[in-house]
Amino acid sequence: MTLIIGLTGGIGSGKTAVSDRFAAKGITVVDADLASRAVVEPGRPALQAIEEHFGSEVITPEGSLDRALLRQKVFADENERKWLEQLTHPLIREEIISGLENATSPYALLVSPLLVESGQSQLTQRILVVDVPEAVQLERTMARDDNPEAQVKAIMAAQANRETRLGYADDVVENNGSLEDLDRQVEQLHQRYLTLAEG
Repeated sequence: MTLIIGLTGGIGSGKTAVSDRFAAKGITVVDADLASRAVVEPGRPALQAIEEHFGSEVITPEGSLDRALLRQKVFADENERKWLEQLTHPLIREEIISGLENATSPYALLVSPLLVESGQSQLTQRILVVDVPEAVQLERTMARDDNPEAQVKAIMAAQANRETRLGYADDVVENNGSLEDLDRQVEQLHQRYLTLAEG
């Protein structure tokens, strides 16, 4: 059984920057965001269910999901968000398990913004939290996604808060320093996980 490390952090914390560094060391990375995109690709049953529920306006002229419009709808109405999660979470979980079962490295990373909230943490043996102050999350996400502050705050509110996330952490990467500092932290964790994987 491969050692599985769950990597999580709030929106804008830099999960991708951290997981990319592990991937560069040859570690299998299974990304829940990519899994969540795969399950709603054209031709998959979830996309049809979403169209039937929300209407054809959430489908682009090319036939794929208009993720930005759907995000607006579900973050404006909690019942709609819950409906969408009940549809997609089990499918995403299947996609993730399939990716982890095919891991070829000494340990694997499961990257998920909702690792704790979705119960995906049950698939992992350790939890690594990428941590930054909430003000940094807000600033980075607004700059990266060009989203209004209110929408970013709604997304943050739907995620576990910083204290809760850190309460689940076995390991923490502080991602508000330099890239060299980030490289150093990832290298230390990589060595630790290799040792644990051998054990």
